[in-house]
Amino acid sequence: MKSGECFLKKAEGFRKGESLNRVRQENKYIVIKELNEEDNFPIILLCEVAGVTRSAYYKWLDKKKTDLEVENEQIMEDLILLYNGFKGVYGYRVLKLYLDRIYQKKINHKRVHRLMKVAGLKSITRRKKKRYGKSKPEHIAENILKRNFKADKVNEKWVTDITEFKYGNKKAYLSAILDLYDNSIVSYVVSHSNNNQLVFQTLDKALIKSPGATPLLHSDRGFQYTSNGFKQKIKAANITQSMSRAGNCLDNAPIESFFGKLKVEKYYLEGNYQTFKELKDAIDEYIHFYNHTRLQKKLSGLSPIEYRYQYQLTA
Repeated sequence: MKSGECFLKKAEGFRKGESLNRVRQENKYIVIKELNEEDNFPIILLCEVAGVTRSAYYKWLDKKKTDLEVENEQIMEDLILLYNGFKGVYGYRVLKLYLDRIYQKKINHKRVHRLMKVAGLKSITRRKKKRYGKSKPEHIAENILKRNFKADKVNEKWVTDITEFKYGNKKAYLSAILDLYDNSIVSYVVSHSNNNQLVFQTLDKALIKSPGATPLLHSDRGFQYTSNGFKQKIKAANITQSMSRAGNCLDNAPIESFFGKLKVEKYYLEGNYQTFKELKDAIDEYIHFYNHTRLQKKLSGLSPIEYRYQYQLTA
């Protein structure tokens, strides 16, 4: 379709009111200007088709841009750079946090959302989580956490879980522990096998990293967490165990959310991992990025490690 025909089709939509509510008047002027300069369409014809007066168009053409318009253009440029830099995985809420840091001020999320729509930027849709069958537990702990995901100090509440990945024709498993105070990943292990040793190693790494920590540790009812071996390990470390109710994945939502981010922002996006090393390197890279660089609204626009550092300064 030629550019002139595209314009006529859009203009017809304007007349019918199909897109009047979402396309600003200025956008019509921009299209008129572009078609006149690039395809030499007469201004009088373009204004008539678009349903605007020539005087209004020339007034817009001659006017000096306001400070707000200039800033919006700069924000738009930075949005596009950020969007492309993060390979399109983030929506306006996360990109707003980065803009706040760039401009050293709070930028309204509605403004960011509006500018992204104008620029045609849309985040990648997250895939649905795969459901797994139930296992018979050896031990079940009470749901002490009860979806109270707020923690007042570091190492007060940890949540943990395991998720599955594929590389080549094989599977790998990631076990991770997340601190609810700052959403940081305290420890993680990537393994070829989904077994008791996987969660044992993850807990050992967390306790080495945070010596003396005695948090509430919440998990789902996976066979690793309901085993008598894990129960004894928890007891020896003086840790209180908590478990989700049967079939209630939202009881462990924070760690589920982290796994979702990892898969959407790294695993699904790059994909096609052929070796275990390729997959593990990608997971290592993302978790370092997540802990040290990825900004979160819940953490006042800081990364988990930045937020944790603030706690250490005041503790």
